[in-house]
Amino acid sequence: MDAPSQGDTYTFERTFTREDVEQFAEVSQDTQARHTEPDEDGRLMVHGLLTATLPTKIGGDLDVLAASMEFEFTRPVYTGDTVTCVCTVESVEERPQRYDLSIDTVCRNESETVVLRATIDGHIWKD
Repeated sequence: MDAPSQGDTYTFERTFTREDVEQFAEVSQDTQARHTEPDEDGRLMVHGLLTATLPTKIGGDLDVLAASMEFEFTRPVYTGDTVTCVCTVESVEERPQRYDLSIDTVCRNESETVVLRATIDGHIWKD
């Protein structure tokens, strides 16, 4: 696979459901009340790392093997929220057997409020 170029952007959007949160709670064993008991509007708070699956989906599409991921969770996400994730390739460095990448990520809810920022460093192996 060819590496993306510096400045390339990739977008993925997802609306989180109650079932998503319940399944993630079961798998992760993170069953805090905020994730299992609805708020006054009937919503569950989405786990931060479930929200972080948006940039990992993009990374998977690009065949990136993550080396490090740094997340900043700036606002909570709730079931029913649609979150749009934009990943921008900040740098690409070619090595003999791989490309090393740094990717800047911003996720926003439908109100355009930033809910997650991330920096992801990883590799794409050459064929």
